Amino acid sequence: MLNFELYNPTNLIFGKGQIEKLSTLVPKDTKILLAYGGGSIFKNGIHEQVIQNLKGFDIVEFGGIEPNPHFETLMKAVEIIRVEKIDFILAVGGGSVIDGVKFISAAVNFDGNPIDILQKRILIKENAVPFGTVLTLPATGSEMNSGAVVTIQATQEKLAFGGSAMFPKFSICDPTVIASLPKRQLQNGVVDAYTHVMEQYLTYPHEGYLQDRIAEGILQTLIEVGPKVVENPTDYALASNFMWSCTMALNGLIQKGVPSDWATHMIGHELTALYGIDHARTLAIIGPNLYRVMFETKKEKLAQYGRRIFNLTGSDDQVAQEAINKTVAFFHTMGMDTKLSQYTNEYEKTADFIVNRFNERDWKGLGEKQLITLEKVKSIVEMSY
Repeated sequence: MLNFELYNPTNLIFGKGQIEKLSTLVPKDTKILLAYGGGSIFKNGIHEQVIQNLKGFDIVEFGGIEPNPHFETLMKAVEIIRVEKIDFILAVGGGSVIDGVKFISAAVNFDGNPIDILQKRILIKENAVPFGTVLTLPATGSEMNSGAVVTIQATQEKLAFGGSAMFPKFSICDPTVIASLPKRQLQNGVVDAYTHVMEQYLTYPHEGYLQDRIAEGILQTLIEVGPKVVENPTDYALASNFMWSCTMALNGLIQKGVPSDWATHMIGHELTALYGIDHARTLAIIGPNLYRVMFETKKEKLAQYGRRIFNLTGSDDQVAQEAINKTVAFFHTMGMDTKLSQYTNEYEKTADFIVNRFNERDWKGLGEKQLITLEKVKSIVEMSY
């Protein structure tokens, strides 16, 4: 097992009615920026619950954070915090709102141009504005990790950043909030979480036996509850297991002491930046083809995955190949289209564009062994047309 440090200071408050604890979690006598997205929290009653449980606090509201939060929008919130001298940020929303708030938190006191946080991948370890979250859409795990992804609209870039100061102080996770979510968002959440696990699990055999078993447990749970929760989001057993699986998929635990990949995400982010395709759907497009192109380096782990998750039998080659097919079938069950051409007619030069962009960033060796070269990136994307 590889050496590791495990640090996760987020206070996670999970279950029905936990929004009622909000006033005890936000520091007393603070001025709050209440940040949210397109306004669904007004329709499902969550905004009212939050306001009721923050009586006595000075609150400034900031809405309109996009599904892929835009740097340009977030900088407006940064300016509000500076002018209004706000002490605390509360993100009420899904992963995009939480990611946006992480950037706002980092940018307020940043010494320099905040765009550098994204373009130079600067680790934020101090001087961040403290923030908490009320999760409304399970998917990204951002409620219990220190990473975020933000889109720079002007350059069509979707870039990740993070740092130890980017953990939420607390996150309230009430599974009953998913009852009003559209099916598409629930489908996306399941596939997003599933691929988060795959990025940390589907590498090569190692000695992190427990990490593998926890990862496999999350995958099996998502396969079991995923299709059902889309149809029955008011079922608390389904909703709670779905939400907890999404959190566990990316709160850092299964990544410790083992190799990880993340190339599917890096390529997928470009598809979102270029075409506005839902994040989870870009992962469903790219992931299986990355496994195919990198088959020889991932074969042993693919075979383990096929045997343990899908109960497949046969040689390593046979099981590994069929495991990819089973993964695609699961994505289809979750309502995913898995070809780029099903989302846009302008796909023909996509591979060249992404390769050129990666070359400009000097991203010339991705994956757990840095073996995903620019040539392989091109093959992966072209196979995904």
